[in-house]
Amino acid sequence: MRLVVNTKGSKYIVEDKKSRLLYTVKKKGFGKKYILLDSSEYNLYTFAEDVVDRKPRFDIILNDRTFLRLECMSLFLDPTINAENDKMKYSIKSKDRKSFQIILNGEKVGSIETLLTVGGDLQYDIDIEDKCFDDYIPLFAVAIDRAFGDINKKK
Repeated sequence: MRLVVNTKGSKYIVEDKKSRLLYTVKKKGFGKKYILLDSSEYNLYTFAEDVVDRKPRFDIILNDRTFLRLECMSLFLDPTINAENDKMKYSIKSKDRKSFQIILNGEKVGSIETLLTVGGDLQYDIDIEDKCFDDYIPLFAVAIDRAFGDINKKK
């Protein structure tokens, strides 16, 4: 499955390869929380950001409980975000903070490419195996944007 995540200020628009709107990620209130809405505006997940020792950490929350915790292991040397819960472990790895491999339980299942648009915004192209896709996958691009977006815009 191929998805495109476009940044629009504090909002993220997720479309399929035919430019059909699938999800919207909007900032919730004044804090560092975002909500993932499907195309009918139904709230699927909450994405909460925290910073520990200058390394960003994120929680994907489902029904008021942390479903998946994402932790940035390194911002510069071997940029990696690990995401795990008791049933699965993702590793989102890169060498250049722009091309990421999505690894689930030790197997590569997809990739995320970072592109700079003409308007200066960042776009994330997600390619993931159909059997591994779930609604929270676009939040991986949001985590990449929140962790590495400012660095990638400066290049």
